[in-house]
Amino acid sequence: MTDEQTSGPDERLSYEQARAELASVVDRLEAGGTSLEESLALWERGEALAVICQRWLDGARARIDAGRQATTD
Repeated sequence: MTDEQTSGPDERLSYEQARAELASVVDRLEAGGTSLEESLALWERGEALAVICQRWLDGARARIDAGRQATTD
């Protein structure tokens, strides 16, 4: 997935918002009963939300690492 595919309004989602929507997408996929087209759209949305969540987590890890580094210098 490219940055272009995940840029825009979704980038303003908080981690909690993206995670909650991702959980909802997973629930809908697991429940079944959707068409192939809808399932693919849900899967793609889930992938985009997972990227957003991972960016938040990577940013948090970088901040923690920077804080640790600052206290050891």
